[in-house]
Amino acid sequence: MRRYVRPMIPVIILYLTLLLVGLSSESRWQPVAFIMFYIALGQALNMFLGMTGYVDFGYVAFLALGSYGMALAFSSFSSLGLWVILLGFVLAIIMSSLLSLAVGAIALRLRGAYFAIATIGVNEGFRYLVEGVRLWGGSEGIIISSTMKDIFGSDLSNYISTFVADIMVFVIGFIAAFLTVYIINSRIGYALMAVREDEDAARVMGVFATKYKIMAFAMSAIFAGLIGASAWTLKLTYVFPEDVFNITYTVEAIAIVMLGGAGTLTGPIMGGLIYGFLRYYLSTVLPGFQLLVVAPLLVLIVTIFPEGVMGYVKRKVRNTRFEKYII
Repeated sequence: MRRYVRPMIPVIILYLTLLLVGLSSESRWQPVAFIMFYIALGQALNMFLGMTGYVDFGYVAFLALGSYGMALAFSSFSSLGLWVILLGFVLAIIMSSLLSLAVGAIALRLRGAYFAIATIGVNEGFRYLVEGVRLWGGSEGIIISSTMKDIFGSDLSNYISTFVADIMVFVIGFIAAFLTVYIINSRIGYALMAVREDEDAARVMGVFATKYKIMAFAMSAIFAGLIGASAWTLKLTYVFPEDVFNITYTVEAIAIVMLGGAGTLTGPIMGGLIYGFLRYYLSTVLPGFQLLVVAPLLVLIVTIFPEGVMGYVKRKVRNTRFEKYII
């Protein structure tokens, strides 16, 4: 049990710190929520990229389907009242996991650039399918702001979109962290580690690589769907395909994982913290130019810490009393 609890202590401390900072002032809540979105997104992708070494450039498609799951729940089952939110999360899980199983069964038989190209095609293809056949509102998307007000009233609706949605991201991030600890210390984690290091050797040793890759792919996709349902639909109260299928979110998630340290527990958390902080505050200082500044800073950090920030820390605390807290 200690091997599961001890690594969670730094995560709990960091999450509580962010939560207390956000609650200390209304002006600080939105920056904290912004940073937490990137932390959770990095954690979700790390379950697949960090564990397998496969780069999924179509990852944002799972976030998009999760967003549509919540939007469809509000637009089609508004009579359920408060239960519609729970149904939205259920639909987000179902839709994102079904897509991951369909894509994973085919694309995960590919490797390297072939896999990356295939996943880009899935994301762009699904987006144009939604727009072309006018699926789920087509390019007009789904707007649920008025539906939320009809169900909850104006005050509760605003509270859900400005606070509850952000708290859900904290909850999703915490669950993702605990599941990551479990995977790392389980048979699944050992199998995925073997696949990441040398897939051919892992197969020779009897590891059913495709099965474990699909499992990691599906778990990662589900968490992306949950993030989309809460941080996008519940918070913004709309879903437009042009926005929600934006591949920029995939690139950012990959950068966060690599920045913090792929395959580690605290890596994507630290990567999301650094990236979210830089992007938010540089956008206030240098509006319109923040990405031009963030990009070279990230390159500099990755150059200094090729294993990621927490990968470097993990190596430094090896054989010390802090080792059991950093995985």
